[in-house]
Amino acid sequence: MKNRVLLLGLSLLCGKAAMAQQDWPDLKRYQEANAKLTGKPVGIVYMGDSITDFWIRSDSAFFNDHQYVDRGISGQTSPQMLLRFRQDVIALKPKAVAILCGTNDIAGNTGSSSLEMIEDNISSMTELAIASHVRPILCSVLPANKFYWAPQMQPADSIIMLNSWISSYAKKKHIPYVDYYAVMVDDQKGLKAVYSKDGVHPNGVGYAVMEQVIQPVIKKIL
Repeated sequence: MKNRVLLLGLSLLCGKAAMAQQDWPDLKRYQEANAKLTGKPVGIVYMGDSITDFWIRSDSAFFNDHQYVDRGISGQTSPQMLLRFRQDVIALKPKAVAILCGTNDIAGNTGSSSLEMIEDNISSMTELAIASHVRPILCSVLPANKFYWAPQMQPADSIIMLNSWISSYAKKKHIPYVDYYAVMVDDQKGLKAVYSKDGVHPNGVGYAVMEQVIQPVIKKIL
């Protein structure tokens, strides 16, 4: 009997793992919400990971009052975002998309990623947006000198290098660049304690600062 229970448990776990692999980019997450937006005006889609995902929970009024749409998914890396970019961004026909990614790539959430791999995915999302008449807005990765879920990593310098590339690429392509990093970094290349409890995700004060940084850029292009 115990063996049967154990086998049943293993079967259920394997089944869940297989389902997760079948929807690796988590396309199902926003399918219903996207359907409800059909025919409705969308200002900006915010594409990202947990930093974006938690933003609307911290300040829903920021999104609702400006016709902004949050399409962040916690834990995601840039290749996952690229796979759902058409469904969660382009299909909504927004005026612009704010792309914020790279933290989880550097942490190795979906395997080891070089900076070049992250850059390629950001470039691809940018090109898809432009080809679909959606204005891309590229955002800097937030500062972090440690990841609580990946303590072996030392991400600070990789983040600096990635942000340098994003800034240069945006300038080369004449795309707006939003520099959260510069106003949120401390003297240890980390996120200022006043803006975060865990050194990675902004708190209410941190999100308020991000809103102050991006809003002038949005107003300028729209």
